[in-house]
Amino acid sequence: MERISVFVLRRKGLVALLAVLGFLVGMGATPFAIQRLSEQYSHPGMPAFDANQEIVRIYGNGGYQRPFVPVIVFPEGTRAAEQKETLGRAFAAVSARLPQARVVSYAGTGDPRLIGSDGRTTFGLVFPGTYSDGSPPGGGLGETPNESPVIVAAMTPVLPPGASVHVTGLDTLAPSVDAGGVDVPAKIGIGVVAAVLVLLLVFRSALAFVPLLIAVLSIFVSFIVILALTTVMTVHDVALTTMPLLGLGIAVDYSLLLVARWREERAGGHRGDEAVHRAMAGAGRAVLFSGVAVAIGLVTMVVLPVPFLRSLGLAGMIITAVSVATTLTVLPVLLALTGQRLDRRRARDGRGGLPFRREARAGRAWSAWARGVVRLRWPAALLTGGVLIALTVTALGVNLGLPESRNLLTSGPGHEGLSALRQAGVPAGSITPFDVLVTGDPARTAERLRGVEGVSAVLAPDDPSWRRDGTAVVTVLPAAENGTAEGEATITRVREAAPPGARVGGNAAQSMDFQERTYGAFPWMLGLIALVTFVMLARAFRSLLLPLKAIVVNLLSLGAVIGAMVVLWQFGWGTRELLDIQPTGSIGEFVPLTIFAFLYGLSMDYEVFILARMREEYDRSGSTEHAVIEGVGRTGRLVTSAALILFISFTALAMTPELDVKVFASGLALGIFLDATLIRGILVPAVVAMMGRWNWWLPVWAARILRVAPSPLRDENPEPVRVPEPV
Repeated sequence: MERISVFVLRRKGLVALLAVLGFLVGMGATPFAIQRLSEQYSHPGMPAFDANQEIVRIYGNGGYQRPFVPVIVFPEGTRAAEQKETLGRAFAAVSARLPQARVVSYAGTGDPRLIGSDGRTTFGLVFPGTYSDGSPPGGGLGETPNESPVIVAAMTPVLPPGASVHVTGLDTLAPSVDAGGVDVPAKIGIGVVAAVLVLLLVFRSALAFVPLLIAVLSIFVSFIVILALTTVMTVHDVALTTMPLLGLGIAVDYSLLLVARWREERAGGHRGDEAVHRAMAGAGRAVLFSGVAVAIGLVTMVVLPVPFLRSLGLAGMIITAVSVATTLTVLPVLLALTGQRLDRRRARDGRGGLPFRREARAGRAWSAWARGVVRLRWPAALLTGGVLIALTVTALGVNLGLPESRNLLTSGPGHEGLSALRQAGVPAGSITPFDVLVTGDPARTAERLRGVEGVSAVLAPDDPSWRRDGTAVVTVLPAAENGTAEGEATITRVREAAPPGARVGGNAAQSMDFQERTYGAFPWMLGLIALVTFVMLARAFRSLLLPLKAIVVNLLSLGAVIGAMVVLWQFGWGTRELLDIQPTGSIGEFVPLTIFAFLYGLSMDYEVFILARMREEYDRSGSTEHAVIEGVGRTGRLVTSAALILFISFTALAMTPELDVKVFASGLALGIFLDATLIRGILVPAVVAMMGRWNWWLPVWAARILRVAPSPLRDENPEPVRVPEPV
């Protein structure tokens, strides 16, 4: 770090010129990069996704999309089977209003399973058309355009007086609908305002704007890299949301740490370039190792065979790498050239001045807090550890599948249609059908699938909209909803029973493939990440136990976050009462994975900041208690301030009306809150204090493997260490 510091400070003009050039080029590249981003949520190589894509390509509808289910209840004394011609006109009217849709009803099939046990309730399926570019409109509940009013308006004039029609289905039952998407600029604006306020509270001078400047520079330079990547690969537009929000947090984190250390060195009597060199020597290594830790966490998404997750991971790694680079090159130059002027204040005495005295006293509240945690280390560790373990155990019951209708809206037209089906004895799985694409005549396949356990009905209409280009679509209606274990078992049995060449698609089948592909190898990937992290941290801290503790605590923190999300979004404890939001009984299949990737890096970010300072203080004093108190005292407000900025940013993102984004962003905000309070504020200092001198042990054989200096066990210094205030 000192060599880097010397190198950049000897070339201040060149570094400043390159920074300005990078900023200007980045501003110009950003709109071009945004235009080249993809909006396709593809899962290549997954059987159900490929089947769905083929169905959409040939028929222009169906596949991954969930159908609308019009439910018609004829008046007393009228039997649905006798109204076949009327039903035919009603569904033909729907086809006329929605020409791209694929429609099926009792009128077109004569299948008695489309009529309820009361004889006067019947239902059909309307698979809506895709967007103009031929792509399905996503996968979250409520993401398909709501065609329910169009269907009702088309059918009502045709039906006899006294008949009612309600449109149900998973999308009509969804508790929240995307009302225009995520307003990214507004969310970033909230994050910027929060960052300014927090940084002003920390620095109380114009120096507060320096970390923001580094963050803005890092974001624009990152878009240059993204633009270059779009020329050789497809980059999803999730990068548009990921990089600014994550960059605002990470770049500010790193800058905050280095600037605070620079002020501390100046308060210690060091001036000019010397203060910068010492700050880089102390905080620069923490920034570098923290950046590597964040990148390791994001590797989980880069190696997955899902393009939009890969783009998410790449965007995170790019902004992290650029933030580290700008913090370690541009920021030292800014501090050397303008730091003293930006931090200048009116001195209230003739000696060190108020800023130096305030910096010398900085962290006293956190030091007092750490002193209390050290004194009560055992009860503090047992209490916080118990809470985190309880939440982690709760996380084992997470439901990643599709939601069940019983957990969705309990009022409105969609619920009324569902209630009518239930009263008529129609199986609940009828609202979650899935398609099977076959070649040639579908009659044999349909007959074969009707005998599969768990199948309620199989529809294969002799209609041009269901048979094209030598293929046919067979729609399977399961008895149990796809979101249940029985429904997933039915899909598995249908796949096994389908003849060679038949391809099973549908929303649920694609979700099952995604979970198997992404989470099946996750334990092995987690082990590899833990191993790499252990080696990296063992080198950084010259210890065997500190990196092991860091990994265990981080995994426990992540498990607790998923557990808290299960409580909030799956069980619904508090979401109804506090937020007036109807939970769906499940969590998006991508949410735990993406939360892990982001929070693993961010949590390790804070861990490195704290432990690096503890290691430094222990090497200076030989006392674990002093290392804990001084380490937390010096980094506590920085970690809390950085976490507060990210917490506000992700909380703002969670205010979007789109439920999937709300769940994801609230999980990140909740994880940052837990990490900055229970984990870093209580558990980490308590556990380090409990482990005593064993924290700092690195035997000769391990040091030889890691190629660092060994750290033998030594007796604790029983005397309190007094750090004199600067003159």
